[in-house]
Amino acid sequence: MKIITCFKLVPEEQDIVVTPEHTLNFDNADAKISQFDLNAIEAAVQIASEADDEIAALTVGGSLLQSSKVRKDVLSRGPHALYLMQDAQLEHALPKDTARAIAAATKKMGFDLILFGEGSGDLYAQQVGLLVGEILQLPTVSAVSSIQRHGEKLLVERTLEDEIEVIELSLPAVVCVTSDINLPRIPSMKAILGAGKKPVHCWQASDIAWSQGLPQAELVAITVPPQTERKHIILDNDSPEAIAELAEHLKKVLN
Repeated sequence: MKIITCFKLVPEEQDIVVTPEHTLNFDNADAKISQFDLNAIEAAVQIASEADDEIAALTVGGSLLQSSKVRKDVLSRGPHALYLMQDAQLEHALPKDTARAIAAATKKMGFDLILFGEGSGDLYAQQVGLLVGEILQLPTVSAVSSIQRHGEKLLVERTLEDEIEVIELSLPAVVCVTSDINLPRIPSMKAILGAGKKPVHCWQASDIAWSQGLPQAELVAITVPPQTERKHIILDNDSPEAIAELAEHLKKVLN
């Protein structure tokens, strides 16, 4: 079985700067794998370990894909090969364009199973995996918390509000996993060193016959809500007077 595990590169949160104009500055933010996609990569590795399947990691995007550190990080986590489709039009792409690019790439690669995380660490739209399944006209299941082989099919579980739904899934298929499905392992030094020997395939839009579609939505801006300055009011005892003063402060805030 050939598994494609998709991931997105996002800016490192701790390096993002909030400007006085309530915008976000990403100039010093390094790229990293979206935390939710680490679960998808780990799920692919666990599935493949049962039958020595082939795993390919796939991402599409803009300038963040140039990071050699992230490339090695992905490959050290188990995939046998990495596929990158970089295009300036995908720099700040919304889910539809991202999904169309991924669908075009997977058609060229060939697959039995495509795995996604439940959302991305930046927009967290939770749409790309579902859109890819729709474009490819494949069985697609989201919110999956467990995957098991069942002959030539898969048994997947979805943890719902008051029940666990079990679905027998025919392949090829698209599955979006939750962060509860596993705990992504930390790559060993041997895996990190071996990652440099694995193949990396860099594609452009023309290599997969992708072009940007007509926009149905436009990302105008990302702004940060105004921050309230701390009042620096410290009540260092639990006397009735201090409690009454605390209550007055809380009333002012809530009103």
